[in-house]
Amino acid sequence: MKECIFCKIVAGEIPSDKVYEDAHVLAFKDITPLAPQHILVIPKIHCASVKDSKCTPEVFSQISQAVQKITSQENIEEFRLVTNAGEQGGQTVFHLHFHILAGRQMRSMG
Repeated sequence: MKECIFCKIVAGEIPSDKVYEDAHVLAFKDITPLAPQHILVIPKIHCASVKDSKCTPEVFSQISQAVQKITSQENIEEFRLVTNAGEQGGQTVFHLHFHILAGRQMRSMG
């Protein structure tokens, strides 16, 4: 998608502080971190959110495998993994992405 900032990052049109990359997934440091370690994990294909039909189980499997590799590579033992869906869910960039948040005590969500 031409106007999607994350698609532009995948295409190399916008620089990022890459942490991990494979054929299907890209991960980079968030430019406005909410924790000492804040990494965004995105599929290289464009799908808007978890509700998008292009977000197949295979896409989620690729992301899950990447999260395991990233947390191992970055020595992250405990973390919060979050995705948002839609405006009311707090999504601001409409390209599926997961936040790995670590390096501080997270507040309970319940």
